[in-house]
Amino acid sequence: MKVESLNLETSHGATTAQVARPDGETEAGVILIQEYWGVNDHIRDLAGRYAREGYLCLAPDLFRGRLATNPKEASALMQALALDDGLEMIHKAMDVAAATYQIKKFAIPGYCMGGTFALRAACEFPEIKAAAPFYGDIPEEDVLAKLKVPTLFIAGKRDAWINPEKVRTLEEIAAKHNLPVETVSYDADHAFFNDTRPQVYDAQAAADAWRRVLELFKRELGGGNAASA
Repeated sequence: MKVESLNLETSHGATTAQVARPDGETEAGVILIQEYWGVNDHIRDLAGRYAREGYLCLAPDLFRGRLATNPKEASALMQALALDDGLEMIHKAMDVAAATYQIKKFAIPGYCMGGTFALRAACEFPEIKAAAPFYGDIPEEDVLAKLKVPTLFIAGKRDAWINPEKVRTLEEIAAKHNLPVETVSYDADHAFFNDTRPQVYDAQAAADAWRRVLELFKRELGGGNAASA
């Protein structure tokens, strides 16, 4: 695996993307969307995990180099990020991956705030072939109704933000519009996938979610290694 950084130019200003490249050649890319802490060591580690599964992984830095050290800072950074700015950075990351690494198919996972952007991007960008938003907010019904790619929405039953009521709303809209959405809810808290936060991390739920995501990406993108927990 090789790790490098790419520059991204957008109408709102420049940023970078953390890139983790697999050892072998691939045409399948993963656009990894950060939590509200920023592109920190946890996100870099996740990028490496996707690369070791055979995918080229890019994590665009939606905060343009800023990192939060506490929930107050993280919330402020998230609130300051305009939706169109975040989506443009995501789309630019796909464009650069296609031009630089000849990536032809993309999947998009996102965590926390990143789950919100991942689901929205899957509704907006036809280049995306699969989505795996973790405990992110859902867009308005008219936006969600445009979703055409297989989507695995992962939630925690003890999550006070993306609570079971929101998950039910997603399920109802998906049923109404016959959307390709599967929801999986674990007996876990928000951010249960983040193994750097022992107060919320749930190893069993995280392992099962990881297996499900890899199975989805392999089915829809091809390439990648055999799924593993």
